[in-house]
Amino acid sequence: MTVPVFLADLSGVLPGAHGGRVLLDGPEGRHAAAVRRLRPGERIDLTDGAGRVAECVVREVAKDSLTAEVLRRYDVEAARPRLVVVQGLPKGDRGELAVEMMTEAGVDMLVPWAAARCVTQWKGDRAAKALARWRSTAREAGKQARRFHLPEVAEQATTAQVAELLAGAALAVVLHEEAAQALSGLALPDDGDVVVVVGPEGGITDEEIAAFRAAGAVPALLGPTVLRTSTAGVAAAAVLLSRCGRW
Repeated sequence: MTVPVFLADLSGVLPGAHGGRVLLDGPEGRHAAAVRRLRPGERIDLTDGAGRVAECVVREVAKDSLTAEVLRRYDVEAARPRLVVVQGLPKGDRGELAVEMMTEAGVDMLVPWAAARCVTQWKGDRAAKALARWRSTAREAGKQARRFHLPEVAEQATTAQVAELLAGAALAVVLHEEAAQALSGLALPDDGDVVVVVGPEGGITDEEIAAFRAAGAVPALLGPTVLRTSTAGVAAAAVLLSRCGRW
């Protein structure tokens, strides 16, 4: 059975440590003790989501926390190149679906984009709540996928901010159904950021394409069919992660 992963503060546990104790409390401890009903002797892995990992065994269980003994502490290096997906805001709960799938696939950073043709609009309190849902979804999906580097979910970006992100990328790509070049044929860098833009349901406007081209982005065709915005990102991630050797 797959060993469950929980988020914990491991700053006080040094690499190579053995025999130390870690208290898992708060929401993570409550989930482990009350929902997962873990018992003494069971194995768990703890991570800070930034590459620190502690292989542990449960020693004591309370009502909403547990204490684990560290068997081994080590660091996992971040994968390279880094994959960043700029996601046009989808309708309804498809945003969380996109975040979940891309997190499981291995995307390193997700940027919600307020594109011109987005049906969904993040404004005021709604923006804060929607961003919190995306971040919670990424956190839970990352644990389920046993990721020790959780993806960053950035603040909502404007088109101008996306153009700035593209300008600093090692490879910048805009998925577009009228592109002549296939995504699978692009030369990939060994390091740096690969940034992929996924448009909303209504598509990307000519003005947005022009701004992204000016920033150095290459329009690319994902495949012969038109995918939903909520599934295009994970399909693109699968292509790129397999081609760069991360899969």
